[in-house]
Amino acid sequence: MSVAAAVTDATFKQEVLESSIPVLVDFWAPWCGPCRMVAPVVDEIAQQYSDQVKVVKVNTDENPSVASQYGIRSIPTLMIFKDGQRVDTVVGAVPKTTLANTLDKHL
Repeated sequence: MSVAAAVTDATFKQEVLESSIPVLVDFWAPWCGPCRMVAPVVDEIAQQYSDQVKVVKVNTDENPSVASQYGIRSIPTLMIFKDGQRVDTVVGAVPKTTLANTLDKHL
């Protein structure tokens, strides 16, 4: 079971854009191999940064509106939102250090 909470088109605004702390959003789909590879990394980040960052997942198959709104063309795509704005994007299955370094820039 994932540590990251699932967010939908309906809850994205409240959970991500209105969050008082930075949010890492993992855009993924169940059929995506690289998404499954990066999932444990995202969960580790969620645990490591639990007091600093909210980590959520958006299934792009089930929530096409948010994916379309942010121009998701390939998955996995990880976006960092701060104060309701997208501040960074990482595309593809990346090592934990890459993701952590990207997050650290926004904390």
